[in-house]
Amino acid sequence: MKSQDIRAQFLAFFKSKQHEIVPSAPMVLKNDPTLMFTNSGMAPFKEYFLGNSTPKTTRISDSQKCLRVSGKHNDLEEVGYDTYHHTMFEMLGNWSFGDYFKKEAINWAWELLTEVYKIPKDILYVTVFEGDKKDGTNLDQDAYDLWKAIIPEDRILMGNKKDNFWEMGEQGPCGPCSEIHVDIRSAEEKAKVDGKSLVNEDHPQVVEIWNLVFMQYNRKANGTLEELPSKHIDTGMGFERLCMVLQGVQSNYDTDVFTPLIREIETITGVQYGKDEKVDVAIRVIADHIRAVAFAIADGQLPSNNGAGYVIRRILRRAVRYGFTFLNVKEPFIYKLTETLSNQMGDAFPEIRKQDTLVHNVIKEEEQSFLRTLDQGLILLDRIIETTEDKMISGKRAFELYDTYGFPLDLTQLIAREKGYSVNKDEFDQGLKAQKDRSRAASASETGDWITLIEDETEEFVGYDTLEVTVKLTRYRKVTTKKGGDQYQLVFNMTPFYPEGGGQVGDKGYIETANGDVIYILDTKKENNVIIHYAKNLPQHLGDSLTAVVDKEFRRLSASNHTATHLLHQALRTILGTHVEQKGSLVGPDYLRFDFSHFSKVSKDQLQEIEAFVNARIRENLSLEEKRNIPMQQAVDEGAIALFGEKYGDSVRAIRFGQSMELCGGTHVQQTGDIWYFKIKSEGAVAAGIRRIEAITNVAVGEYFETIERNFISVKEALKNPKDLTKSVSSLQEENALLKKQIEQLLKDKAMNMKGDLKNQISEINGVNFLATKVDLDANSIKNLMFELGGEVDNLFILFATAPTKEKAMLTCYISKDLANNKGYDAGKVVRELGKYIHGGGGGQNFFATAGGKNPGGIPKVLEKAKEYIV
Repeated sequence: MKSQDIRAQFLAFFKSKQHEIVPSAPMVLKNDPTLMFTNSGMAPFKEYFLGNSTPKTTRISDSQKCLRVSGKHNDLEEVGYDTYHHTMFEMLGNWSFGDYFKKEAINWAWELLTEVYKIPKDILYVTVFEGDKKDGTNLDQDAYDLWKAIIPEDRILMGNKKDNFWEMGEQGPCGPCSEIHVDIRSAEEKAKVDGKSLVNEDHPQVVEIWNLVFMQYNRKANGTLEELPSKHIDTGMGFERLCMVLQGVQSNYDTDVFTPLIREIETITGVQYGKDEKVDVAIRVIADHIRAVAFAIADGQLPSNNGAGYVIRRILRRAVRYGFTFLNVKEPFIYKLTETLSNQMGDAFPEIRKQDTLVHNVIKEEEQSFLRTLDQGLILLDRIIETTEDKMISGKRAFELYDTYGFPLDLTQLIAREKGYSVNKDEFDQGLKAQKDRSRAASASETGDWITLIEDETEEFVGYDTLEVTVKLTRYRKVTTKKGGDQYQLVFNMTPFYPEGGGQVGDKGYIETANGDVIYILDTKKENNVIIHYAKNLPQHLGDSLTAVVDKEFRRLSASNHTATHLLHQALRTILGTHVEQKGSLVGPDYLRFDFSHFSKVSKDQLQEIEAFVNARIRENLSLEEKRNIPMQQAVDEGAIALFGEKYGDSVRAIRFGQSMELCGGTHVQQTGDIWYFKIKSEGAVAAGIRRIEAITNVAVGEYFETIERNFISVKEALKNPKDLTKSVSSLQEENALLKKQIEQLLKDKAMNMKGDLKNQISEINGVNFLATKVDLDANSIKNLMFELGGEVDNLFILFATAPTKEKAMLTCYISKDLANNKGYDAGKVVRELGKYIHGGGGGQNFFATAGGKNPGGIPKVLEKAKEYIV
């Protein structure tokens, strides 16, 4: 059975059980402060489990894209070494929100596996939660009795809290679970060892395929459990493992989920899977990681140096280095796999096909960049080896290579081993642990339980219509972080504060008590569909009515910039073409940032045209046309642009200004004239095929023009107030260029005059013509002089030192190519090693190299030591 059919049968089965089939949510989470990626099938439904929202249907089923790079079996550095764990995976799931419970979940799971998929009953085992004394929980007798009715008792195994009690996090909904395991070993292996002894023992052929979670408790901040008012079902079945079972193979990587990718890797690299374990691990790593990286990019997350982008970059770089080290591929090739992936999964996940060009280009550029980094790392590693006196490379230096340049430890160890060296791994591990401890300490937080004052199921946002409203505090909790200290998260029955989302920053402002006390709202965010206000203090009387007031100027300027992003988007699609898609934005009161797809630099003329287009819409003073809570399809049919990577509900808000119409939950001006003016500050590349424009509007433009005017006046005064400033500056530039040419000629003449004297200073040492001296010339003149001397004197070794300033020193080494190529002399090594005396470093080729430093006082020592390189 093909994987596409396996997925389709799962969804069809639950559709027959009155479940609504929903598409996968994006793997990248944009507005969840607790998660960067969807790491489980239930993550998109957290708000329902927490009771913050009511689903439109109580039964849902889907195949959800998930990403995990930490936790049991999912540490990134371990993926590829076994045959059944992955970074990106599909989770087949069925959900009940206060509808059916254990009976239906267990019976339907058994029906699907044994009657629809025809998995033999005698290769299946199930686990049941045995209870936990510390939590005061007992054996899950209900689940045990339900299983006993359909499977022999000797196939029902007890599971502890670690394996059979599922928790969303340190706090929140949780409950016991039943896992279904499958034993796909051969009959001979089963005869030797009973399968039940291998359940949850990390055996590659005795694996969990389905977890049925019975959400019946809430974990409080103090660790105690309380019963949930409504019981929920959350199940997750590993799609790749299910395919392994149904396709009769012994590895996820032998299923048709992975074999097309593996075959393409074999074709591109010329290696063969299944012949060498190290090669096999590398191929599995690449086949796994291309899926994770491609889907993340398609969902809107570009590789970067922080947050979720760093995770994606780290995954891709791991794939690159496995190809570099074990497949001996030294040029970009992983990007070539995107077409295969798109063809294979585009029907189930259309976004991977739609964004194929972007994914292809971003991965290619990332590969090129990291391969350059690897080249730099190899040079640095050579230096480390050269300066290592014994055969043990410092783990601190190896960690520096890893931390600063992304050069992996295993590659350092491999190269070191080839040269007869080893790496002090204990020192490396100490550095890594210290880094993780620092990171953990920086992000450590303590979160208290929600203290409910008023039972209020819906928190109404009224900030589109008013910036001030009377509210009641419905619940709060205390949060302590290293960065923010003690803060309180406040939830009101209604709020005018816009929460961070859709690229727009959260509102700030204050709440005022009846007696005039003011509590400042420092930020506003949305978590699991709840608008949370951050404050340093609580109201003295928690039950009193409060006046919530948004900072009007903060909101006005943010709204101005947000509307400008819509007009900018329209301008880009009009002027550059409809291929332009928004790929990200940041909207605050000070400026706006807009990322978009476009495969070349935007020219100066185009930028001017874009700016003029937006300002023309501003002058037209177009009115805001807002449609709230309209059906998603209706909005799209009317021409609204849906932004890629965003998760939309069935009802949406559409914003129109003239011909610009987008789905948007942000705040906007009432008329475009309120923006006043739009000015582009910069345009540049973010990644392959992604450009970024930063711009300002409103007050910031006024400040910008004032700064320009001040600078203009200053330049004019410096040039004695000429009538034609442009002509005066051009004349100054021409004069400067002429003087530069004259200086260059004088220095050239000076160098030629020095050549005879320097030639006379050359002495012969062991058959090498040697000269080390200090000169007063610029870098270009030194280089020309050296090559002049090299053309006249054979077997020449020259080292020139110069000090352009009191705080700058430079070394230049020239060695005749015969000495460099045939006698082992290396100018790069000379300047690297002597550079330490001038507190610097450098490099170059074996016949010519330079080094810079900040200690001219070390030059005499350099000149003294230079002779030691003549052998």
